[in-house]
Amino acid sequence: MSVDRRKVLAGAAVVVTGALGALFAGGGSAAPRATAAGYGPLLPDPHGLLDLPEGFTYRVLSRAGDPLRSGEGTVPANCDGMAAFRAGRGGVRLVRNHENRTTAALRVPPVAGLVYDPDALGGCTVLSLDAHGGVTAERVGISGTAVNCAGGRTPWHTWLTCEETEDTRGTAGYSRDHGYVFEVDPADPQRTGAVPLTALGRFAHEAVAVDPYRGVVYETEDAFDRPFGLFYRFLPRRPLGGTGSLRAGGALEAMRVPGVADLAAVQEPGAEFPVEWVPVPDPSAARTPIRFQDFGRGGITHAQKLEGCYWGGTGVYFVSSYARGREGAAADHFGQVWFHDPLRDRVRLEVVFGPATDVRLPGDSPDNICLAPDGGLMVCEDGGGEQYVFGVTRGGAVYPVARNADGIGTAQKPEWGEFAGVTFSPDGRTMYVNAYAPGTTFAVTGPWR
Repeated sequence: MSVDRRKVLAGAAVVVTGALGALFAGGGSAAPRATAAGYGPLLPDPHGLLDLPEGFTYRVLSRAGDPLRSGEGTVPANCDGMAAFRAGRGGVRLVRNHENRTTAALRVPPVAGLVYDPDALGGCTVLSLDAHGGVTAERVGISGTAVNCAGGRTPWHTWLTCEETEDTRGTAGYSRDHGYVFEVDPADPQRTGAVPLTALGRFAHEAVAVDPYRGVVYETEDAFDRPFGLFYRFLPRRPLGGTGSLRAGGALEAMRVPGVADLAAVQEPGAEFPVEWVPVPDPSAARTPIRFQDFGRGGITHAQKLEGCYWGGTGVYFVSSYARGREGAAADHFGQVWFHDPLRDRVRLEVVFGPATDVRLPGDSPDNICLAPDGGLMVCEDGGGEQYVFGVTRGGAVYPVARNADGIGTAQKPEWGEFAGVTFSPDGRTMYVNAYAPGTTFAVTGPWR
């Protein structure tokens, strides 16, 4: 994103054009309603960590390199996807991913009963907060997994953490195959252990969303090179069966949009298409990665950098972070949000991001996205230059919420870590968000609408 454009967005709220009404109405029937935009300009943080609007404050809950309160080791690095769960007496539990590859300096500590692969460095940690927002505990939720990027919560209040890799045993120093989804119980991690949900497929998982009415699990595949990733659904044998039900197996299918081989070819918000669901030939990817497999006549629909995935209203939203023609995409874009309506089996392009489309649109390369208490969106950027959390109101206005002021570059080459894992407390009064690097978890309070 250009510096000039960032100054515009940081200094004032601006109006978005496009099909936002459908997104926030949860299904497309209502027009956007007018609402006040934003909380004002961002103010420089005297401590150099997080710039926020006037009236907002932050608390650092956890910092990579500090001791875990459990005594299990050190707080791991590369803080990524996250979710907040209600705990007793007004408390909150945060489950936080650590996207550690084999080169990570701060691994998720191995804890007996929670280790999948002793040679993998990723996993999750769990923070417990009291009713006043103070941290009372911090411990390992799962370890020995790899490249834990995003994930999603379940209707039975567990976290599904996703491995964004396809590395197999014997590659990258691993002792076991990777590319799975794992379930983590934030209240009792030992109850879920470290068991891969193999029926959900083995691929570079990014995020998942569970249909709270039918139990279908939707999954995104983050692949930046051709053939690009797929959008999946998993039909569990025991839908909505609670913790452990996803271990009972089911059927994995991939989305086909007839006549659309690459979602990047669709450029107009509001464009809608019927979809078909095609059985995945080999979900285990024993010999061939899934996106390379033969889906028969009609092929399958791909998309570059499929990232965020969440359930809202009557369907599931999923994000394509960007598409680049020079890398083989059908067309360029700086980010898309799609909506799948499972009742009608149709998919619709809702929002287009980026400076090439309109400088008034949200920032480039959207990654993690969540719904805000006012019914709008919070968007974590993963683009170049400064890194922001942007809000988008129900009325379609874009405004800055936070800027990472903790530089990790040099004076000659400034750089800031991306934001990730944005989520709200169950009462909507606190926004939690991670700075990927340096690994930091923030709690932001203020006059949230």
